[in-house]
Amino acid sequence: MEMFSAIGDPHRAFIANQPVFFVATAAAGARVNLSPKGMDSFRVLGPNRVAYLDLGGSGNETQAHLVADGRITIMFCAFDNPALILRLYGTGSFIVAGEPGFDAVAAQFPRLAGARQVFDITVDSVQTSCGWGVPRMTLDRERDTLVKFHAQQDPDARLAVIAQRTHSIDGLPVRVQTILPAFDPPEMTNRR
Repeated sequence: MEMFSAIGDPHRAFIANQPVFFVATAAAGARVNLSPKGMDSFRVLGPNRVAYLDLGGSGNETQAHLVADGRITIMFCAFDNPALILRLYGTGSFIVAGEPGFDAVAAQFPRLAGARQVFDITVDSVQTSCGWGVPRMTLDRERDTLVKFHAQQDPDARLAVIAQRTHSIDGLPVRVQTILPAFDPPEMTNRR
């Protein structure tokens, strides 16, 4: 195990090669949330700053936990060689679609149907470890179901559903989007 105070070039290259990452957050009295992410939605913006584009799904625990606690951990692990696990520890904030600053940060990412917010993370430490216990697997292809689902929805009906999701599963408040950002057709957004 090694600890670093910033994201170095080898870390940046490793992150860029991983098709999946995991996001963990928690808040006092709430469940620990751990979510897998993919779809070319992660960017290293500097040695101590990263961001990821978040699409609407079944919940919004990460946002609720960041408001309540602020801490966030991002984990990448190699499913090929060389074996490696990389964790980014830090604090996060978010910009909901339609709020000031969203368009500028979202321009760093593909225009995916269902985008609801960008999580912006200040990284205070980076940890690497061997990853020898992680199985070897190969990526068959990205799953495009979520962006296709969002792309085919009626915008007014989708916003009506979103407007009702003002709390996390543990009852913590969340800010909901009031607009649906423009997106490219799903077949144009798959990078792998």
